[in-house]
Amino acid sequence: MKTLVLAEKPSVGRDIARVLNCRPATNGYMEGPKYVVTWALGHLVTLADPEEYDKAYQKWDINHLPILPDTLRLTVIPQTSKQYRTVKDLLSRKDVTSIVIATDAGREGELVARWIIEKAKCNKPIKRLWISSVTDKAIRDGFANLKDGRDYQRLGDSAKARAEADWLVGINATRCLTTKFNSPLSCGRVQTPTLAMIVQRETEIRNFVPQPYYGITADAGNFRLTWIEPSSGSTRCFNKSKADEILAMLEAEPPHKHATVTEVTKTIKRKYPQKLYDLTELQRDANKRYGYSPKETLGIMQRLYEEHKVLTYPRTDSRYLSTDIVPTIPERLRACMVPPYNKHCAHILKTPIRANANYVDNTKVSDHHAIIPTEHPVDLRALADKERKVYDLVVTRFLCIFYPPYEYEQLVIKVKIGNQAFTAKGRAVISQGFTAVFSDTEEDEDDDKQSLPSLKRGDRITIKSLKQTEGKTSPPSPFNEATLLSAMESPAKYMETKNRAIAETLAKTGGLGTVATRADIIEKLYDNFMIEKKGKDIFSTSKGRQLLELVPKELKSPELTGNWELQLQGISTGKLNKNAFLKDIRKYTREIITEIKNSTATFRHDNLSTTKCPDCGMFMLQVAGKKGEMLVCQDRECNARVNVSLSIRSKCPHCFKFMKIVGEGDKRKIVCACGYRESYSAFEKRKKEERGAMSKREIQAFLDKKDKNEPKNNPFAALKGLKFDK
Repeated sequence: MKTLVLAEKPSVGRDIARVLNCRPATNGYMEGPKYVVTWALGHLVTLADPEEYDKAYQKWDINHLPILPDTLRLTVIPQTSKQYRTVKDLLSRKDVTSIVIATDAGREGELVARWIIEKAKCNKPIKRLWISSVTDKAIRDGFANLKDGRDYQRLGDSAKARAEADWLVGINATRCLTTKFNSPLSCGRVQTPTLAMIVQRETEIRNFVPQPYYGITADAGNFRLTWIEPSSGSTRCFNKSKADEILAMLEAEPPHKHATVTEVTKTIKRKYPQKLYDLTELQRDANKRYGYSPKETLGIMQRLYEEHKVLTYPRTDSRYLSTDIVPTIPERLRACMVPPYNKHCAHILKTPIRANANYVDNTKVSDHHAIIPTEHPVDLRALADKERKVYDLVVTRFLCIFYPPYEYEQLVIKVKIGNQAFTAKGRAVISQGFTAVFSDTEEDEDDDKQSLPSLKRGDRITIKSLKQTEGKTSPPSPFNEATLLSAMESPAKYMETKNRAIAETLAKTGGLGTVATRADIIEKLYDNFMIEKKGKDIFSTSKGRQLLELVPKELKSPELTGNWELQLQGISTGKLNKNAFLKDIRKYTREIITEIKNSTATFRHDNLSTTKCPDCGMFMLQVAGKKGEMLVCQDRECNARVNVSLSIRSKCPHCFKFMKIVGEGDKRKIVCACGYRESYSAFEKRKKEERGAMSKREIQAFLDKKDKNEPKNNPFAALKGLKFDK
């Protein structure tokens, strides 16, 4: 008798099969003496489209809505139907007596497996593999401690409830809006509130009125003092005449006059390492530092987790470790012991690891702990540039938590010039602490780091000059992908009702979407032309702004997600019945469809071009996609698309701004906003010359042929034998 192991992806399945001594893959599975290992390709089964219930639904007709089948059916995804048939046949084999669900350990991973098993009508006993990395050790430990599948049935029910609720609301609302206003208008409980937050930020920026403010600085030679406005205690004064009057009064005395030190305060301050990464925090940092989109960062993390096996499971919302991980830390440090991390790893390993509450807390770990290195030794040469950068973020953050805090003495001096108070701040570093791990500390943004002389109360200092400063208050910044992720994670301030219970639920459940889905939600808004990118900033389109005028109010607020997540948590813990939840969802769906049908609002295309669609002849819409501009047919059933321009990462040789590709085929040109233009062939030739004698492909071929006996972690090994052009 054998056990069937169902993984989520082929790469993970092969790793598990190797550990379980299964033979090489044959037609979508691997088999050994005790186990048969197979895999999904993500989802193999999904909820059926409306037309599978009734052929009449093939035509989008507002009179058919709402579509509310008594029971939602499952259907096999056509593109992966071959693999589904393989899995189904294996589930049906008489010698297979039990199943191990080895899909990703989380709500969506549970859904992948449960839907496949349900569609195959298999009732065999289920065990659950619950691991956070796919190293051989983690797999062996996981199989030695398999969980009872019944313990995860409620998690599966909550996943099914979430999927069915999104189907009922999303399918009906999208079809109703699209047919009512004759334009492809997509909405949903996560993407629509996300769009609403972007529009709200734009409104705040548009309505912002900058306020001028003024200040005074005093040059004391080797340091600078700042005037303190007497009534507010601030270094800003919003009354120009008052600032002018103070400056004139002070300048009436010779500028070299002496000032008196009235107070000297010395305070020892400490800054502790930042918490470990969860996925959202990692996506934010990768976007801020390297411009990677959230979806791109998740893809990189998946490769580091599945292929290279050097980082733990990426789809986590925890920034802490559980106590059972602490004994594995030394082995994880040894796995990172390559330049530039080796000296820090060696330093940490000199003393026993002592866990503390800054990074170990069982109550703050749900499905998975924070993202950290695995016990698998890393070969940095095997990582692509982007993989290397993301790996560096995670390892650096991991190493920092074992170092003491950054410690410094903050010195605050208060001085009297005439009858006005001035102040200066400075610091002296006592201990670099965790900042020794990286050179460009982000921690030092809030304090003035100027060096101050040794002074005491009553000392006199010479003021060389006085100067008025001025500025204006700044509006909120537009969202970029990093800050939008933060807003999705903590959306409470965008709720109109300020419902405290819902806000707390949103905070506990991670806000809008999950760590695994937020990147896809942002991409979907781009793909549906609801938002566009200008530089690094995100702005709504006319289509997006109009959509918010058309959708029911509840669909625009994060509160809906908060309510759903609260109930889904109740399902996963057994406090709420799945069917009761879905009954309420059906009622809500009827209400919003009635509201949309009765709406008197209108929708108009204000981005019509003069270009006709090559397929149907209707005038096309000019839209800004994430990577450039394109023309899209306004007929939702045609939906033809033509590229107009494509943004590229190459900079103009004249003004050094990023350029675009315009045109198609042989007529393609490279253009810049400054007026620079060149043919695509000339651009390719120029870039090849700039790269030098060896192309990227040639360099990679050289590396692939290198002596296999070369020391694996020697950072200079790749240079051996290379000849560079002078």
